[in-house]
Amino acid sequence: MAWRTPLAVVPRACFPPEVAIHVVRLACERPDTLGRSLSQWDCAELARQLIAAELVEDISVATVRRILASHQLKPWRHHLWLYPKHPRDAAFYATVSELIDLYTRPLRADEMVLSVDEKTSLQPRCRLHPTQPAQPGNIPTRHEHEYKRGGALNLFAAFDTRSGQVFGQCYPRKRQQEFMTFLEQLDREIEPHVKTVHIVCDNVSTHHGKEVRKWVAKHARFVFHFTPVHCSWMNQVEQWFSILQRKRLRIADFESKEHLQAKLSQFICEWNQHAHPFNWSTKSVAKVMAKAPAIAA
Repeated sequence: MAWRTPLAVVPRACFPPEVAIHVVRLACERPDTLGRSLSQWDCAELARQLIAAELVEDISVATVRRILASHQLKPWRHHLWLYPKHPRDAAFYATVSELIDLYTRPLRADEMVLSVDEKTSLQPRCRLHPTQPAQPGNIPTRHEHEYKRGGALNLFAAFDTRSGQVFGQCYPRKRQQEFMTFLEQLDREIEPHVKTVHIVCDNVSTHHGKEVRKWVAKHARFVFHFTPVHCSWMNQVEQWFSILQRKRLRIADFESKEHLQAKLSQFICEWNQHAHPFNWSTKSVAKVMAKAPAIAA
């Protein structure tokens, strides 16, 4: 049996230098700038472009792949990136530091920290035919492609950063009124001995509008902390939402909004039976803060 050398360790000297230069230079340019209607390059398109531009007489897709691998280039991959409209200045890092301290410091017996946000536009998507479970013989779970629309719900959720317990409630809309109703629910369910409830949430008007500010003024034990703009990673409930999406909402197959709401409530109850917090240690967040000068620059 012939053993193949892994692409990543193929020495660059195996390729004519001028060919490798052309491949790498082309891979590092956007196709649009060369008049091609492509969002990204792949190996076949790079080979086709090199030949069309008469940079080489002929080149195989495999050769392009090996050259790219030797230079650790993957132009077909992409990552989302956001140029910060709001400066990452001293005030930004002061807010981040405050939230990190809130997540990691020992809490008094009479205080708790809740990460709060909404998962919006959750649709029942009733399938035209029942979803089929997995079967022996490598047959995966199958669900009907077509579905009926049945409106949408908004899940308001609060994640206890120390215990991992989740408070949640669904509403048809996402406004200040629904947010205050959810806060009322938290006020009822949280034990009276907890005198300070820290609420971590983002800066949307739903969370700090005029009516909400009036409500907070009458409920002294609720203290709000707002994450910086475009800083959702600072809100721990987002991590829980990703678990919810993966375990319960990946296959959206519910008979109605009422059925969806019941299943979301059941998921929260089952989660709370074995709830766990997310490990935001001072060591791990120090790695984030260590990047502050580089990000600010």
